Amino acid sequence: MSSISIGLILIGVLFTLVLMGMRIAVALMAVAFAGVWIIRGNFDLSMRLMSMAAYNGVANYLFATIPLFVLMGHLVSISNVGKDTFDVAETLLRRLLGGLGIATVAANTIFAAVTGVSIASAAVFTKVAVPEMTRHGYRPSFSAGTVAGSSVLGMLIPPSLLLIIYGVLAEQSIGRMFIAGLLPGALLAGGFVLWILLVSKFAPSLVFTQEYLTHKKKALPFPPAMPVPEILRKLAPICVLVLFVLGGLYSGFFTPTEAGGVGAFAALIVALMRRSLNLRKWWDVLTQTGSISVGILALLVAASFYSQMLAVAGIPSAIGNFVQTSGFGSVGFLIVYVVIVLLLGMILDSSSILLIVVPIAAPIAQNLGFDLIQFGIITVIAVEVGLLTPPFGISIFTVHSTLADDSTTLESIFAGALPYVGVMLIVLTLVAVFPGLVIG
Repeated sequence: MSSISIGLILIGVLFTLVLMGMRIAVALMAVAFAGVWIIRGNFDLSMRLMSMAAYNGVANYLFATIPLFVLMGHLVSISNVGKDTFDVAETLLRRLLGGLGIATVAANTIFAAVTGVSIASAAVFTKVAVPEMTRHGYRPSFSAGTVAGSSVLGMLIPPSLLLIIYGVLAEQSIGRMFIAGLLPGALLAGGFVLWILLVSKFAPSLVFTQEYLTHKKKALPFPPAMPVPEILRKLAPICVLVLFVLGGLYSGFFTPTEAGGVGAFAALIVALMRRSLNLRKWWDVLTQTGSISVGILALLVAASFYSQMLAVAGIPSAIGNFVQTSGFGSVGFLIVYVVIVLLLGMILDSSSILLIVVPIAAPIAQNLGFDLIQFGIITVIAVEVGLLTPPFGISIFTVHSTLADDSTTLESIFAGALPYVGVMLIVLTLVAVFPGLVIG
């Protein structure tokens, strides 16, 4: 049996193990170890490659980016910055048709610029935005679907953990990946706002309850306009964080790792000044940051070893040659690749998809002439769709569990988030067709 055949069989084994419930890091490591051992017939070589992958993972300076941005996100979450951002957006947009939905998207967009984790955004704004929207006559499914849909911005607008993971796997600059995500992220947020405006105008029954539409005059009044000094006070922390992190990053003053350190320190100062951090909460933040960071590091070490196994088996070059000789071409390859990622999003989480497909697809895409920065943005958007599609839909489940309201079913939240999936696919197509949208 050829090494390529063995490699393809092992990829099938990997999918089987993951679907059976094995931890993705363990499955990647086991398949990679067995693959190198079987293909080369050398147990010692497998051990050496595994130890090299582990050492390189721990020694890589870029990996420090992950715990720093995770720490910053946790500190921001406990400081009520998300609630303040929504309050300001609400008071500025409250008179606009569908204004609370737009306020949710706007607040999520700003919050995403300092967290980088969609699940954090989904949890924060489920508590803040959904009750307020429901109180003002919005349908519960629309409210929850809007929170879930706009939460995915956290995985595209920098800093983003998915962009970091892709950059490491594809050996691309994290700073360039961050800059590349800026315009597509803004397009995505703009598309969400446009959808809310259109549906509020032309199909209000999808947005508002029948009681609200029938008795508009009896609807609850919005809170009075917020004084300018209070708006500035509420926005000051998020503006400082964005200025320090993204301003320093885009100007070239900070490396991504340095930006993470500065951002984490600034978030700590904000949490202390707001008196939202005591010893118990600080310990919780540290333990959660450590747990998430170690988990991601283990995944990346396992993925590095898995990439080495694929190279030993010759899988990327074999698939690349097949694509070039089959007549698919670069466009055909991209379409098939995106479809595969979308299908995987229905059964796997975002990190697992990246870890499995990027080591195979990135070398092929590069040989076909794709810019790997653009390819990464396409990949992340396609992976994000999986956060909103059944049966996995982790953002949907996060909103549902945080909401804890039996009257709002999972099915209704999936239905409310479906239009946002459509907007994401449109933006994905635009990024694929117009590479100039990716400015990294």
